[in-house]
Parts: sequence; C-alpha cells; structure tokens
Amino acid sequence: MADTDGEAGTRGRGREETEEERADRRWGELIQEVRVAQTGVQILFGFLLTVVFTPRYEQLGDTEHTIYIVTVVLGAAATGALIGPVALHRIVSGRRVKPQAVRWASRLTAVGLVLLFATMTSALLLVLRVATHDGYVPWLVSGIAAWYVACWFVLPMWARHRYTEE
Repeated sequence: MADTDGEAGTRGRGREETEEERADRRWGELIQEVRVAQTGVQILFGFLLTVVFTPRYEQLGDTEHTIYIVTVVLGAAATGALIGPVALHRIVSGRRVKPQAVRWASRLTAVGLVLLFATMTSALLLVLRVATHDGYVPWLVSGIAAWYVACWFVLPMWARHRYTEE
C-alpha cells in the first residue's frame, strides 16, 4: 500500500517532534502515571505503619510478624522508587538532560510498580492470614497476584507487541 499524507501515512512515522519536545511530552505522561501509583502506595504504606501500634499486633504469630516486616520494607522501597522521578527531575532540572532524566525516571517507575505489586500481594497475604486461617488463603492471594500480573504487565506487553509497528 502506498504511503499517503493521511492518517495511515503518518501513523508509521510517529509524531513530528524534536528530542526535547518528545522528552517534555513523555515527562508529562510519566508524571501523570506516577501520581496514580504514588497515591496508592502512600495510602497503603501509611496504613502499614500504623499496624504495629495496635494491640492486636502483639497477638500475631512469628510468621505474621515476618510478613508484616517484609511488607513494610517493600512498601518503603516502592514509595522511594515512585517518588524518585520527582526528586530526579528537581535535581537535574535546567541541566539540559531531560531525555536522559525521562529514561531514568521511567526505569524507577517500572521498579516501583514491581515493588508495589510485591507490597500489595504481601499485604493481602498478611490481612487474609489474620482474618482467616483457612487453607484457601494462598490460593486466593495467588489468584489476585495473577490478576495484578495480567493487568499491570501481560496486557500492556501484549498491547505493545500487538499494536507497535515494526
């Protein structure tokens, strides 16, 4: 099929923008994405920090204490990774390194999402173990973890593969 000036013709070439314009656009998109993840991880992390101060915490077994500690550490790491792009941008702002900053911020965000996945899965395991001691808890947590993987990683990677032109 011949390349035309219509929509089909411009789709393969992408946007007509400079490297700086592309970096500005990608930065804006990334910050909007990070805001959603940051809010979720900060609320979850805040909740986790309060658990240790409740009377029920002392009644938990060693396994639940271990899961709690791992969950808090994962939440702290996720918070750091998802706030990292803001600090990165602030520190390098005006240094003419926005394309590189966007790449590093994107990497931090990806790491943050993986850590958020681990935090949420671990928190779910802790809550369900405390709420019920039934044998189906690992299966339920595994099912939710699979759902997270499908929504956060499999679907986006499939769409990227399916709709990205060579």
